[in-house]
Amino acid sequence: MSTISAPSTSTYPSKIIIPDLVSHCTFPIRISRHHKEASKESKQWLFIGDNSNEKTRRAFHGLKAGKLTSMCYPDAGYPQLLVCCEFMNYLFHLDNLSDDMDNRGTRTVADVVLNSLYHPHTYQAKTRISKMTKDYYRRMIQTASAGAQQRFIETFDQFFQAVHQQSIDRANGVIPDLESYIEQRRDTSGCKPCWALIEYANNLDIPEEVMDHPTIRSLGEAANDLVTWSNDIFSFNVEQSKGDTHNMIVVVMNEQGLDLQSSVDFVGDLCKQSIDRFNDDRDNLPSWGPEIDREVAIYVDGLANWIVGSLHWSFESERYFGKSGLDVKKNRIINLLPRRV
Repeated sequence: MSTISAPSTSTYPSKIIIPDLVSHCTFPIRISRHHKEASKESKQWLFIGDNSNEKTRRAFHGLKAGKLTSMCYPDAGYPQLLVCCEFMNYLFHLDNLSDDMDNRGTRTVADVVLNSLYHPHTYQAKTRISKMTKDYYRRMIQTASAGAQQRFIETFDQFFQAVHQQSIDRANGVIPDLESYIEQRRDTSGCKPCWALIEYANNLDIPEEVMDHPTIRSLGEAANDLVTWSNDIFSFNVEQSKGDTHNMIVVVMNEQGLDLQSSVDFVGDLCKQSIDRFNDDRDNLPSWGPEIDREVAIYVDGLANWIVGSLHWSFESERYFGKSGLDVKKNRIINLLPRRV
């Protein structure tokens, strides 16, 4: 890695054209029949004991995290869907917190969250984040397989390690090379714990050796890459206005020496390739016998639900494009915001 100044916004055009990823993704969109009820109840859960102002609460309503969750886990029973919805709201809450934290702050939050997960019945902390963590996790472990529980905690630990490193890089003005960024971003995305929730939401109990198979791992990485890299495209405008450089477009501009639009196109091509990788892996799944194959097929369908659900949700949520998401989805034109001083 190297310390590199962020690209000068004075060289940015007034607008960019984002790639048409929706047309490249042909997976069917499905949504849980419980989505309205689960969305409402999970937001109420998030706001218990919260002192957020009205602006913050409106932002969470506009986020529509419950709809994203309901598209990603469409077959989950209501108790499982509710836990997944709560986790998704909670994860976005952590993401917002980490944006404003230094490395000491991220380490403190990580310690509280991980202790609450590893010791949900004995760890004592008065913080709201600990109470929230223990609340959803105690309900999750009632039905989650031992393997899903282990993968959830281990990957959440990796998430905090990566976010901690990101905060250090941000403080030191470091923009990583593309290979390092891809490896780090697969963890800062928070997708890996969500993959463990696919197992939980669908009552799967897939053996460890199957989950460790190179093809299964490759499918998870392809889905993670699509969700993450497309998010970098969709969130770039807001992030560049705040001077945030933890974005693949910025990394590509620095490493490849490309202009902004060419970098957006470059990342868009990588996104399309990740969908193609996913389809190739899906067509070449090995067999472990009828029962395991059935559960693996459900798990892989869950990854596909995440790919297509996240793409469409990005334009329905107000997180990236405000109330103009459907126009952006149609025209693919984004007018760049001015840089905040």
